[in-house]
Amino acid sequence: MHSVLVSGAGVAGLTLAYWLRRNGHEVTVVERAPAVRPGGQAIDVRGTALEVLDRMGLRERAALARTGLRGMAMLDGQGNELWRSTEMTISGGRLDSEDIELLREDLTSLLHERARQAGAEFLFGDSLCSLADGPDGVLAGFESGAERTFGLVLGADGLHSRTRALAFGPEREFLHHMGSYLAVFSAENFLGLDNWEIWLTEGREATYCVYPVRDNSQLRITLGFRSEPVAYDHRDTERQRTLLTERLSHVGWETPRLLQAMRRAPDFYFDSLAQIRMDRWSTGRVALVGDAGYCPSPLSGQGTSLALVGAFILADELRADGDHVSAFARYETRMRRYVELNQALALANQEGSPDEKALEQAKYAVTLDR
Repeated sequence: MHSVLVSGAGVAGLTLAYWLRRNGHEVTVVERAPAVRPGGQAIDVRGTALEVLDRMGLRERAALARTGLRGMAMLDGQGNELWRSTEMTISGGRLDSEDIELLREDLTSLLHERARQAGAEFLFGDSLCSLADGPDGVLAGFESGAERTFGLVLGADGLHSRTRALAFGPEREFLHHMGSYLAVFSAENFLGLDNWEIWLTEGREATYCVYPVRDNSQLRITLGFRSEPVAYDHRDTERQRTLLTERLSHVGWETPRLLQAMRRAPDFYFDSLAQIRMDRWSTGRVALVGDAGYCPSPLSGQGTSLALVGAFILADELRADGDHVSAFARYETRMRRYVELNQALALANQEGSPDEKALEQAKYAVTLDR
């Protein structure tokens, strides 16, 4: 069995750590943040991914953490209601579906608990800075100055993966911008929303979504605008807030109050909508999983499910034999069509032509058993 370094303690990394430990590997998880990251939007677990939670004994607990929304309203840029529904929400889909919509932080908390109980080692507040892949292992260098050798290194460190950059090359070779930017943050429920989601759209240039969580005591706010690629520092949150203010300040309804709340939010997150497209997800003793290898973008509604299923299948293949090269190849074979269908789903949603049949096909395009 291998000693494995998992880079990233998000959905993919925590799921991978659990299943690798269950299959007998020694597992270390390194995460730049000081703990499992709080905040984030509501995410969806759908199709085959629900079976991953089931096999981890987490499906019922995840269902208990559902957002509990009872419907939504769509507004124009001045706050006039265009239509409403008590059958679905844009963020979570049909309310009568078996799909589970819950906060990202609630899911990662459950997954972290399982991985820790399984015996995974966690290195918080550190990250990869170098990789030297050799015939007997990978020498990993950390920003803390430490060095350790692992049998395998698995990158689960998201859209801007450091593992991918070190092992495969610059991000620009793999990242495909999808014409929009997105911010997510939390605030007190100053709108008084009662399990009701609000979407507002100002033409095709600006849009946002607001919904209550935590028994209606808090809001999760998602602000977005369309744009060609914008140059900014990913760690310069002040510049990111300024960009959003410039692009949304003309929008009506409660936009001024939302922008004020953005300035105060402790969990502010901003990034482009983008996909990661790669011809292969492994090289030598290094492989990628989840957004690091095949981010479909939030437009798919399937990023969390891809992360859960990809982590399970990669761990499953590494259990089969001691040959990581063939295990990585089988992992790619099993996952490729699932990834392609879900990335295509995001492209269709981008063009405003979502297809419910395509979503159902994409949700179940892979099985967990060989």
